[in-house]
Amino acid sequence: MSTKRSFRFTPVIIALSVVAGILIGTFYARNFAGNRLGIINGSTNKLNALLRIIDDQYVDTVNMADLVEKAMPQILAELDPHSIYIPAKDLETVNSELESSFSGIGVQFTIQDDTIYINSVIEGGPSAKVGLMAGDRIVSVDDSTFVGKKLNNQLAMRTLKGPKGTEIKLGVKRATEKEIIFFTIVRGDIPQNTVDAAYMITDKFGYIQISKFGRSTHIELLNALAVLNHKECKGLIIDLRGNTGGYMEAAIRMVNEFLPEGKLIVYAQGRNYPRTDDYANGTGSCQKLPVVVLVDEASASSSEIFAGAIQDNDRGTIVGRRSYGKGLVQQPVDFSDGSAVRLTVARYYTPSGRSIQKPYQNGKDSSYEMDVIIRYEHGEFFSKDSIKMDESLRYSTGLGRPVYGGGGIMPDIFVPQDTTGVSSYLSTVLSKGLTYQFTFQYTDRNRSKLSSFDDEESLLKHLRRQGLIAQFVRYAESKDVKRRNILIQKSYKLLEKNIYGHIIYNIMGKESYIKYFNKSDAIVKTALEIMENGEAFPKAPTQERVEEPTADTKNEGKKKRTAQTDCPEKSIPVRCYA
Repeated sequence: MSTKRSFRFTPVIIALSVVAGILIGTFYARNFAGNRLGIINGSTNKLNALLRIIDDQYVDTVNMADLVEKAMPQILAELDPHSIYIPAKDLETVNSELESSFSGIGVQFTIQDDTIYINSVIEGGPSAKVGLMAGDRIVSVDDSTFVGKKLNNQLAMRTLKGPKGTEIKLGVKRATEKEIIFFTIVRGDIPQNTVDAAYMITDKFGYIQISKFGRSTHIELLNALAVLNHKECKGLIIDLRGNTGGYMEAAIRMVNEFLPEGKLIVYAQGRNYPRTDDYANGTGSCQKLPVVVLVDEASASSSEIFAGAIQDNDRGTIVGRRSYGKGLVQQPVDFSDGSAVRLTVARYYTPSGRSIQKPYQNGKDSSYEMDVIIRYEHGEFFSKDSIKMDESLRYSTGLGRPVYGGGGIMPDIFVPQDTTGVSSYLSTVLSKGLTYQFTFQYTDRNRSKLSSFDDEESLLKHLRRQGLIAQFVRYAESKDVKRRNILIQKSYKLLEKNIYGHIIYNIMGKESYIKYFNKSDAIVKTALEIMENGEAFPKAPTQERVEEPTADTKNEGKKKRTAQTDCPEKSIPVRCYA
């Protein structure tokens, strides 16, 4: 009887033992085994384990979300220079740079003396509809003061932009009004163009400047081409200087307009990214139009895809200076909290098989970040002879012209940076933004008179009679820049260009500003000479001009191909849109 009774309690005893074991195990795990979690969990879970340990055992309270936000960029920095983390608060701004529109009030503005000044009002936009004008100063938003030293471009854009259909109340100081006037504006879709200029630069040839490769860039290009073709354009200069890239697909579609069917545009390949090839489909509208493409050290990514496809297919001539050298493809990965990662998943290769990615080391690479400055100090901007191309990365275009991988697109025609007239006085006033500040204030005081001119030529004639350089020198003195007569005389023409150019921009917009600077631009002049001489289409090199690579060089090239197959002259101020 006693034996049977003892068996009845056995399950209870076992259950109590299991519970006690779990409690004891949990206690020891929390208090004595923390340093062994990494071994137990394996390397792939180390980071999560570490975060749990910190959250559970660290001596002080830790904001774990903030810790993760700070850790993400550091982790990606160990991969390559172009894999980045974008916090949720910045993602909309980053994405909107390449989108065809954003939601806002429809103005272009700058911040002067801790106040938002409206440079221009977008025609047909929300602000234009209620009567905002260029020259107005925004002093309050939704009945709260919106001026002061804390005001910056990011805060202003974040405040003025907003969801379509939402209202914002602005208090505005206008020069012709004694009292502040108020406007209630309903935010709407504001178009964002990436083709900054498209005009006939001579009677025969057209010019198009593209600032980025955004979602609408191909459509903008087609519209620009239609306008130029209507004016009987016989050749085209495409300016990609300063264009840091954007959507790869936009570049592919644009190159397609210029290449005959079957020509390779670009291919991409990565460890888990199967090789993808993009070919011209033969529907391009400008397959036989002479083309010259302008690049410089700030032309990167999609700009280099475009220039590389034109160069390797012998479709046009590349003019300028060696491009940036970004040959990596990023894929967006969005997180549920609104943040995102742009992760490098592949390398892209030009039609000849070359990667134009410049060398980098994994992790923080100061030399990579300083590359453009190193090029400048080395003299690359001023002499082609200072550029040493790696013969082991030599490839050939369809016509047999030599091209090189390993660091950007080397132009067919090199044009050095013009330093004539550059002085320490000019560098000082440009770095301090004084030409910009002076011209903004001058425009604001004389807006009515300046707006009466119909084109930049008539406006220029007026400006040349106003003694603006003397006025500017006095203004610079008031800002603690000492008058240096010899240096001022040396830089006189460049000072004129900057001052006149900014006033033209303020009154007539970006395209007129670009037209003005292009008239004295050495790279643009070289491109026009090529066009006028009928030399836009490259020719096969003569035997005497091309050095045949050695047997070793040829073999190295084959190995690489197999593996790949399996200015101070001009200051451009920040003008923001909202």
